[in-house]
Amino acid sequence: MKKTSLIAAIVAGALFSTIATPAFADDMDGWKKAVVSKLVKNQKYPRAAQVREIEGKAKVRLVVSADGSITAHEIVESTGQEVLDNEIPKLVARLNPLPSLPAGQGDLSFILPLEWSLR
Repeated sequence: MKKTSLIAAIVAGALFSTIATPAFADDMDGWKKAVVSKLVKNQKYPRAAQVREIEGKAKVRLVVSADGSITAHEIVESTGQEVLDNEIPKLVARLNPLPSLPAGQGDLSFILPLEWSLR
């Protein structure tokens, strides 16, 4: 039987609305780590996908306000598997709100890569 694992990370090339200073970059690194931690705790592998051994990768664009509220999301790359794609809006709801953005950061748009893997 295969061991189930979930892999998630934030794309390093996030779209920032301000120019990063060294202190701001450190704050953003901490914010990214907090987001990844919350993602790992909240991403679920749908039972139907596990049973049928369905795996997949997706990319979701999130728009986050300064207080961490997810104000919009869009699947920019589907997994191609309905059972996994249907999990994405549920995951976004569980993630909302994300941690507050570092001081001085306005709305932020970034791509969140997701992966469901049975390895």
